[in-house]
Amino acid sequence: MLERSLSQPDDWVVMGRVGHPYGVRGWLRIQTFSETLDSLTQYPQWWLSRAGVYQPYALIDWQIHSGTLVVALQGIDDRTQAEALRGLDVVVPRDALPGLAQDEYYWSDLIGLAVINRQEESLGVVSGFLESAANPVLVVQDGPQKRLIPFVDPVLYQVDLSRKQIVVNWGLDF
Repeated sequence: MLERSLSQPDDWVVMGRVGHPYGVRGWLRIQTFSETLDSLTQYPQWWLSRAGVYQPYALIDWQIHSGTLVVALQGIDDRTQAEALRGLDVVVPRDALPGLAQDEYYWSDLIGLAVINRQEESLGVVSGFLESAANPVLVVQDGPQKRLIPFVDPVLYQVDLSRKQIVVNWGLDF
């Protein structure tokens, strides 16, 4: 298979992670980081990443099973091959993503941003997101402490990608 190495890590967007195999015919469970479970299926070619090397795989088939995306990728025909891909990131080139409206962000662009409150007190760094029934939730890591902060107005005050920070209406004692 061909490998692709774009000039910068920012040229890629992590859209999911390969989980456990599904069945014995090479199908994979995918943990998606997209807005909906099936959003990732809009890309006919996926790139699986390990240590900065990106290998392409054609998406052959997919289904939603018990709230999880399961997929068949070209060349992955049995459980052993599927197991070898477990834990790899599913990435797509940034230029393949649809444009965003103002005040919309790809979650992968927010991972690693500093989070401060309106009093300019540091709350930590975005380490991930959780999807709740009501709204997305920022997972903010501050050393051993973890904060869960709703990613919604009026809690979210400002996202400043150029300064690499998110300002929230959230106290240190929450």
